[in-house]
Amino acid sequence: MDEVESCANLTGDVWIGVDIGGTKTAVVLCSQPPAIVERVVFPTLPERGPGHGLTFIRQAIHKLIKRHNLQSGQIQAIGISCGGPLDRKRGLIQSPPNLPTWNDIPIVDALRHEFGVECHLENDANAGAVAEHRYGAGRGLQNMGGRLYHGSSDMAGEIGHVRLTTSGPVGYNKAGSIEGWASGGGMAQAATERVLVASANGERTSLAEQLATNKILTAKDVADAARQGDPLARNIVCETGTRLGEAMAILVDLLNPEMIVVGGIAMRMGERILVPARAAMEREALPAAAETCKVVPAALGERIGDIAAVCVAMG
Repeated sequence: MDEVESCANLTGDVWIGVDIGGTKTAVVLCSQPPAIVERVVFPTLPERGPGHGLTFIRQAIHKLIKRHNLQSGQIQAIGISCGGPLDRKRGLIQSPPNLPTWNDIPIVDALRHEFGVECHLENDANAGAVAEHRYGAGRGLQNMGGRLYHGSSDMAGEIGHVRLTTSGPVGYNKAGSIEGWASGGGMAQAATERVLVASANGERTSLAEQLATNKILTAKDVADAARQGDPLARNIVCETGTRLGEAMAILVDLLNPEMIVVGGIAMRMGERILVPARAAMEREALPAAAETCKVVPAALGERIGDIAAVCVAMG
């Protein structure tokens, strides 16, 4: 486990957040939101099954309780932020794409029983939106949110599952979906295909060397190559931004928001991806709606997962 060294005894109410991802899980302690007192991080290793992750989550929470000498009643709630699908009302994680072995895992009951406090589960995208609205780029806005709309079966807002093109990168188990086009994983898929075609046509790109050496490409590889002026990498970033903008245009026409806060690749690539995204959104959406909608990267940056989980605990 990787953790921030901190041993201060805390007084007053505290909240614990659990941010579960396919690569890593973070367990955080918070007493004055959005500041994080301490963070414990460990590999999720979903191939080892849910038992591995749950054991480490329990151990991390016990460690935080002991290190900060938390007394009975101080922990107000535990919040869990995790990718869907999940059953928020019953507290079940239901085999998300990045956690395929976590099938109907009753994580809320498990942690509630272990620690004797209220425990809440929320989709990570929803939780991130709440965090940005309370503490990030969306503070003070009326029509970004304020409260979540879950839908009749907790599946509202799954824009990533919408098919944008008849073919393309796979995301959310669907080729050409918004998740496929406008995510780091989707960018990596698109880049791999484009590099193979370029190499077959004799076109030079630094990404070909990267692919030959590491056998895979990542969105970071593409971003780094784009910053260094690689034409193919820049083209891939621009295409990803354009697809993101087309997706945002759908949201603008449907919801007429004041702001769209973009996490993930937008936090890491900034204006390089947001410039073509805004251009596509303005081209595709109703002009009056597009004019009133700002598009910005998540202000909480890499802290968004931690703060989102704390927001779930706070309700």
